[in-house]
Amino acid sequence: MKRFKKTRLGQGLVEYVLLAALIALVSIAALTSMGQTVNEGLFSNISSNLDTANTNIQSSP
Repeated sequence: MKRFKKTRLGQGLVEYVLLAALIALVSIAALTSMGQTVNEGLFSNISSNLDTANTNIQSSP
């Protein structure tokens, strides 16, 4: 009976590891496919706004 319980606990651990690996793979795939879009859209916009703010600060008396 103890052996059955031990095997069952090991099975739960394997399921958690597989679930974590699946989540990691889906996250990596999503970030890889959306990475260029986020870089071009969001970060370029932030960079442009920072450049504008920097220019405005430097040109103010």
